[in-house]
Amino acid sequence: MVLESLVSPFKAEKHPIEMFFLGLIYSSVAIFISIQIFDEMAGLISVFLTVMAAIPLVYATMRFEEEKDLEDVSEIKLLKEHSKAITFLTFLFLGITISFTLWYIFLPEATVQNLFSLQIGTIKSINGGASGMATSQNFSLFTRIFLNNLRVLLFCVLFAFFYGAGAIFILTWNASVIAVAIGTFIRTNLAEYASFLGFPLIAKHFHIFSLGLLRYLLHGIPEIVAYFVGGLAGGIISMALIKKDFRSERFERILLDVADLVVISILILVIAGLMEVFITPIFF
Repeated sequence: MVLESLVSPFKAEKHPIEMFFLGLIYSSVAIFISIQIFDEMAGLISVFLTVMAAIPLVYATMRFEEEKDLEDVSEIKLLKEHSKAITFLTFLFLGITISFTLWYIFLPEATVQNLFSLQIGTIKSINGGASGMATSQNFSLFTRIFLNNLRVLLFCVLFAFFYGAGAIFILTWNASVIAVAIGTFIRTNLAEYASFLGFPLIAKHFHIFSLGLLRYLLHGIPEIVAYFVGGLAGGIISMALIKKDFRSERFERILLDVADLVVISILILVIAGLMEVFITPIFF
């Protein structure tokens, strides 16, 4: 398979920014194929094809990180090693998100409605459920957001545990939903300047695109990092069981590392929830 042979976890850790462009390639190829072949099911199929392209790298990463747990190093150093994987996986996610966003912005309206119909429906249900929340109810809103994010984290851990690299499906789906939210924000604002031509309009394009990214990624990136940390924890324990490392003396070390990763992911979700409720509204 061509796409899966492009990179290894070791190379990805050395050049994490390259994963951003790999995410662009994976998702763009998936979207193009989905539009050309699957038509009405293009939205979901594009997510599946992106996941299929990313699974070899993610699965190899889980194995690579589990092997680090067997090395004789301190827990702090081990967590620093895991952070390398989290970094390049986050860049991969950003590449997928930007790709979905650009396709959403520049494809014809009819194609967009067909390709992203499921994601658009998800956004509407989220907005509908969040309506009516007053400023005085910030703590209730934070609790609701945190519990919802905690549920997603739980699924990431479980998917990674049962399916190895399964968490990448949830994360890719979230990338497509975030892309629709960003793309909708950008399209709505660009419509207000449709009567302008020339350089001012080009400058406005970049300005609105940046605002759209900042609005959703300001708190979105910490959330995704938390999901990757949780998914990594589930993947590590899954690999340990597959390789029968639970019979070794170092299995307690693996369990400690997994517990640390889960706690860290929950703490990051708390920070992300606070940012979404109290910081993002200040700027947008």
